[in-house]
Amino acid sequence: MRYLQIALGSCVLACLAACSTPSVVAPQSDVTRALFTADGPPKITLFTVQATRDGSGAHSALMVSGAHRALFDPAGTFRHPRAPERNDVLYGITDDVKAVYIDYHARQTYDIRIQELEVSPAVAALALAEIESYGPVPQAFCGRSVSTILSRLPGFEDIRTSFFPNRISREFGNRSGVATRVVTDDDADDNHGVLIVAAGAP
Repeated sequence: MRYLQIALGSCVLACLAACSTPSVVAPQSDVTRALFTADGPPKITLFTVQATRDGSGAHSALMVSGAHRALFDPAGTFRHPRAPERNDVLYGITDDVKAVYIDYHARQTYDIRIQELEVSPAVAALALAEIESYGPVPQAFCGRSVSTILSRLPGFEDIRTSFFPNRISREFGNRSGVATRVVTDDDADDNHGVLIVAAGAP
């Protein structure tokens, strides 16, 4: 029995190691230079990537517009030279960079659902603090991390912790005032480098 326990423990440790995500920490000077504050009221935006084949949820991400705008893209693959990253949080999310992010995910095989909700400055500040302190997220844990953060915010306590992006999207959408749109794109799946160049990235 002891050998079985040791073997099982070793297996769990191996699985956790396999799921771990390397920490990406841009220099604070890069982050400070890139900080961008959006016009308009504070907002929280939920991005949900859905397969065009069957509508299943493939990815969740959270953008917060408060004192500055930051994008929590847990275990995401999006990179942009104008958006330095610290532990899955991207900074410098100007309108152009946001548009590239949306185009990056909206393609022949995926649509992206965008849900925006105006919040108080206090909630936006708390949301920024939550995404900045969460840390790097393992693969396949994007929904869990996003739902965990949302559930900690005033007015979002009813959102259940979940691995499933579509469930999170439905529960987020239950709030009054949520503006929802779905972006589709027939571009080829391999055009992401072209999009970044077209947006003027160096």
